[in-house]
Amino acid sequence: MKVRFAPSPTGKLHVGNVITALRNWLFVRQHGGTFLLRIDDTDTARSTKAYEDGIRTDLTWLGLTWDEEARQSARFDVYDKARDRLIAAGLLYPCYETAEELDRKRKIALSRKLPPVYDRAALALTDAEKAAFEAEGRKPHWRFKLSGKRVAWKDLIRGEQTVDTASMSDPVLIREDGAYLYTLPSVVDDVDLGVTHVIRGEDHVTNTGAQAEIFEALTGGTRPEFGHFPLLVGADGETLSKRIGSLSVESLREQGVAPLAVLSLMARIGTSDPVEAVDNLDALVAGFDFGKIGRAPARFDPEDVRRLDAQLLQHADYAAIKPRLAALDCDLGEAFWLAVRGNLAKFDDVSLWARVVQGPIEPQIDEPDFIATALGLLPTGPYDETSWSSFTEAVKAATGAKGKGLFMPLRKALTGQEHGPEMKSLFMLIGPDRAAARLAGTTA
Repeated sequence: MKVRFAPSPTGKLHVGNVITALRNWLFVRQHGGTFLLRIDDTDTARSTKAYEDGIRTDLTWLGLTWDEEARQSARFDVYDKARDRLIAAGLLYPCYETAEELDRKRKIALSRKLPPVYDRAALALTDAEKAAFEAEGRKPHWRFKLSGKRVAWKDLIRGEQTVDTASMSDPVLIREDGAYLYTLPSVVDDVDLGVTHVIRGEDHVTNTGAQAEIFEALTGGTRPEFGHFPLLVGADGETLSKRIGSLSVESLREQGVAPLAVLSLMARIGTSDPVEAVDNLDALVAGFDFGKIGRAPARFDPEDVRRLDAQLLQHADYAAIKPRLAALDCDLGEAFWLAVRGNLAKFDDVSLWARVVQGPIEPQIDEPDFIATALGLLPTGPYDETSWSSFTEAVKAATGAKGKGLFMPLRKALTGQEHGPEMKSLFMLIGPDRAAARLAGTTA
């Protein structure tokens, strides 16, 4: 089994790309097959090395490792041979209409309540007429001649599917400038590189009808199995665009989101499984099933990524998180991590609690007399898990304060915050010297 993820290096990977890559990756990992990364860079004018490098960086960060790699720009000679075979078979023919002429034909067809399907006028051109067009400076675009029959396949996700090629225009495979459009290189690569399953968005269903006939022309009938899943949409119901920078993998990474938060959402969104954080890829592989994918478009909400990221953080082991803590200069040990992880909405929040423990912070003292009394009752160190309860019991006995009136003034003075992790743990980490300085009103 072999699948392929085939991004174009003309922009940054976004969450819509991730769901395609992930569903291919999960499916092939279940079956012990090969995951091919195919860089679709035939659009040499818009493809850049920076975007290509970014694709590899994003996939590596996500953990979606690939087994093989191919670049379309290195395979033009293969496409040229396929082109020549199709021309020789009478299945690829030159057309000389300009864009304006084609648009006029479409408008006329629509005005007559006819489908705007190409009329194949180019098939009737004589050699002399073609030569006349060439003399005018016109360059042909090349269309693949469809059979006009119904193409049927059993879709891995949608079930039985048919496309009536009689209702379609013969697809353009080569532009006037000689550049290949997506369809021919994609089919040639799938044949030549041994792709067995093509898993992609449902916007390609109609393309599959045409591509199936190109497969047949090049192989005599062999073609991959196909699976088409619903596209992601935003909260407004509009299909997500790769131009939305805030939804790029790069931006999520820069926001400190964990890769598994993104993958947990992308693996479950639009399926019958609950969307919840999963802390390893093996669990996602084991739970993947095309039968769970619904037919309605899945709505993507960036807040779901952040919610899952927080879930992962709040259960992350110290050993797993230690490198990220060190990168932020916030590795204050396992006791610190266990104390603060439950209060993190995003990983960068750990910096706040590291500062609360280490200082310096500006204590908030709203009740000076109460805090002065507490300062006089502060226990000597070192502190342990019983120190906070002993301290607050002493303050309660001396002042009569209880509940919020007891704990809130102490929390604000010791941490500079109104809310946060349990004070039992923070108090132990802050220690007697900083605690004394802060209750005295000193920045520490």
